[in-house]
Amino acid sequence: MAFTYYYTVRFQDTDAAGVVYFANIFRICHEAYEVSLAASGINLKSFFTNPSVAFPIVHANVDFFRPMYCGDNLVISLLPEKIGSDKFEITYEMTGDEVMVAKAITRHVCIDASSKIKQELPDYMNHWLETNHRDAEGAERRRSREEVM
Repeated sequence: MAFTYYYTVRFQDTDAAGVVYFANIFRICHEAYEVSLAASGINLKSFFTNPSVAFPIVHANVDFFRPMYCGDNLVISLLPEKIGSDKFEITYEMTGDEVMVAKAITRHVCIDASSKIKQELPDYMNHWLETNHRDAEGAERRRSREEVM
């Protein structure tokens, strides 16, 4: 299965209307991304603190299908996909009560942290992508079979 992260919406995530503020979705998604990296054995301290390579987000978007409120329990499925030798994209599918409430995408590019020049993804990121993508493909096949039944 795809990497799954569980998150309970907090008051601080909401706006004056009581729903999740749009920008906070990306913070929640990034939290899921960090947890997935750690779960695959990547040391977060060295990944984010003075790294030799960096993976900045160069594109992000989100679609909201239903409002999310304080106290809602979300299940976030993280589905990464390699889209080039130097870039990858992560799709985040957020469900609440088994209904998709939002879907976000972040696109990342690999750069040398000093020169800011694009470079190929390092082995540890390829491993993270392959592991999670392979699992995501299995989830997609299972979902397709369930729709047929």
